[in-house]
Amino acid sequence: MLPATLKLCCGIAHDHLRHLPGLKITAVAAIQKDVRGLAVRGTRHLPSKIPQCIQRLMGKETATSPEPEGDVSPRRLSSVDLPYITQAEAALQRALSILQQHAGWQAQTLPGTGATVSSASFPGLGKVFRAEVVLAVPVGRLHRELFERMEHMPRWNPALSRVKVLQRVGMDTLVTHEVTAPSPGNLVGQRDFVSVRHRWRREMTIYLVGTATHIEPLPSQEGCIRAESRLSCIVLQPLAGDPGRTRFTWLLSMDLKGWIPTSVIDRVLPQSQVDFIKHLRQHLSATVCP
Repeated sequence: MLPATLKLCCGIAHDHLRHLPGLKITAVAAIQKDVRGLAVRGTRHLPSKIPQCIQRLMGKETATSPEPEGDVSPRRLSSVDLPYITQAEAALQRALSILQQHAGWQAQTLPGTGATVSSASFPGLGKVFRAEVVLAVPVGRLHRELFERMEHMPRWNPALSRVKVLQRVGMDTLVTHEVTAPSPGNLVGQRDFVSVRHRWRREMTIYLVGTATHIEPLPSQEGCIRAESRLSCIVLQPLAGDPGRTRFTWLLSMDLKGWIPTSVIDRVLPQSQVDFIKHLRQHLSATVCP
């Protein structure tokens, strides 16, 4: 069984197969079962060096990958982690599908922002807002700020009061808790979110995708309404001919819960994207690249 499993996983290491959710999850479970079985039986045929593509699937690359920031360390995958992987993979595939659709988007009027914002409706998601802008920093720096240093976001984004990584699933998937900051006169009110977030690279482009998930026990925060991110996907793509600049594309669809008129949500969400980009720009210009 183990040789067949190894062949299966080596195939998944190629980009055209590795993001099929069912295949990947089956491979992870099979490898763990086989390796545990061999270890229990005390076999001498278990290789001392597991191929890197399999280490990546099993979340065992921590020895050769940079240590992530924060208090929660990555660990090997278990059956408890599989729902998070399933959700992240499904969100990624949905985002990729939406990104390929160029017709049907309606421009949103947000003058003086420097960003282009449009919207379109999709089954199961409702209205999705798409913000696009070019930022004068390389992809790698944006990736560090938006994924590896996610817990630092409240330092530069006044819309957030807290971001906490609750769990690391392998090296590329996080379970997070975000709490928005209270704001006088805010039509929406304070919200908190529990999300699964995943990063994926295709050639030089990085995708940061997120969607709502559940983790126990994590009660709603006092004074907050538990909202849900239906889909969030930030695409970081180096500008052609100028790798020091990045084309930033952000898909966003949310269920804010509570009794909020649709007209208010349709104003608040694209404005929140524009505000986020503004604060991100200010942060990047005020800090020295590490």
